[in-house]
Amino acid sequence: CTDQGEMALGKNLLVAFMPWEGHNYEDAIILSQRLVQDDVLSSIHIEEHEVDARDTKLGPEEITRDIPNVSEEVLADLDERGIIRIGAEVVPGDILVGKVTPKGETELTPEERLLRAIFGEKAREVRDTSLKVPHGEQGKVIHVRVFSREEGDELPPGVNELVRVYVAQKRKITDGDKLAGRHGNKGVISKILPVEDMPFLEDGTPVDIILNPLGVPGRMNVGQVLEMHLGWIAARGWDISGVREAWAERLREKGLDKVAPRTNMATPVFDGAHEEEIVGLLDSTVPNRDGDQLVQRGGKARLFDGRSGEPFPYPIAVGYVYILKLLHLVDDKIHARSTGPYSMITQQPLGGKAQFGGQRFGEMEVWALEAYGAAYALQELLTIKSDDVLGRVKVYEAIVKGENIPEPGIPESFKVLIKEMQSLCLNVEVLSSDGMSIEMRDTDEDVFRAAEELGIDLSRREPSSVEEI
Repeated sequence: CTDQGEMALGKNLLVAFMPWEGHNYEDAIILSQRLVQDDVLSSIHIEEHEVDARDTKLGPEEITRDIPNVSEEVLADLDERGIIRIGAEVVPGDILVGKVTPKGETELTPEERLLRAIFGEKAREVRDTSLKVPHGEQGKVIHVRVFSREEGDELPPGVNELVRVYVAQKRKITDGDKLAGRHGNKGVISKILPVEDMPFLEDGTPVDIILNPLGVPGRMNVGQVLEMHLGWIAARGWDISGVREAWAERLREKGLDKVAPRTNMATPVFDGAHEEEIVGLLDSTVPNRDGDQLVQRGGKARLFDGRSGEPFPYPIAVGYVYILKLLHLVDDKIHARSTGPYSMITQQPLGGKAQFGGQRFGEMEVWALEAYGAAYALQELLTIKSDDVLGRVKVYEAIVKGENIPEPGIPESFKVLIKEMQSLCLNVEVLSSDGMSIEMRDTDEDVFRAAEELGIDLSRREPSSVEEI
């Protein structure tokens, strides 16, 4: 998006500054469906995914198509090396590069040990560590690069092979995406209206985008208003042949007395158009085919409601503004968690989309529920939905068996607090109502027995990197 070294990442859009049914409250933006249909604000995003095959203590990792316990259907788009073909459509969880890592004797399950005892060395002692499409990403594979030590490529120590896969995705503009102008005037799209519902000018031209006028005075970035007027002037073109004022003479000296419509203009930072020139040029814009000047001297136009066809009661500021699409896209931010990874120390769910984490219900949110007296919701949030290890397994068991939810236990964070106090030489004991000391240790057998019955793997540790998720 550059032309002779000049960046051109945005689009010139027809903007109206007006409130619209409260939908552009708090910097929200109303957009026309035309911008979606015509791909005016569509963008292509290329994600790079990387995997390497290293030497481990148990032997070298291997990039291969021969992955244990994976159906042929899942491997359909992989080539004979185990790398995805270019052009394949991929969704979260799809294998991009097949990789196996040698498994130690300790990692073998009882069933695998039995198979090994029966078949000898034939049973492969490897685990699947393939590169998969991360949660929340999808697209089309557009390029693959393979680097190998055998081919003479320079790789980090211990790395034998490295594969990079590039996945591209076209994203149309949608509600929840973020747009900005040149003056720090950013906002989130709250509604995309059909073209026929957008306000339109007297000649029937619908506006592309509706911004809230309250985003200007408090912020004092008046540049966006001047840009809008100057954008309209440049889009319509002007003719100042008969004007004899000082500003017109200055423009005439530069050979700018007549300018055709849709002429690209640049106003340098400290040598741009002055306000008197903008006001004067608004009067001198080229009329439309009916001989009308749609925007008057004040920079305002008569607009009509697209839904009723009735004119709005007051003139509205209309013009062209340079609008950019920001990288804060709703598809990258939207996230929901089912059962996921827990922190090793606190046993609470991890945070953030990258870790497939939960939404933090913090101190102040707890106060809000306390104020409402929502005791049972609070009890769930602070125990079985968080760090009551035994409780959350028993709840799962109860749901599967169709029984009532059992009473929650003691959260792990309370035990961590007690351990921290004990490390400060403060002997903390929990006493029952009759004064007896309560042992703060869960019966691990209960947890693992219930988990084993339900087929839940409790050996989940906190991931050390995003790649492990």
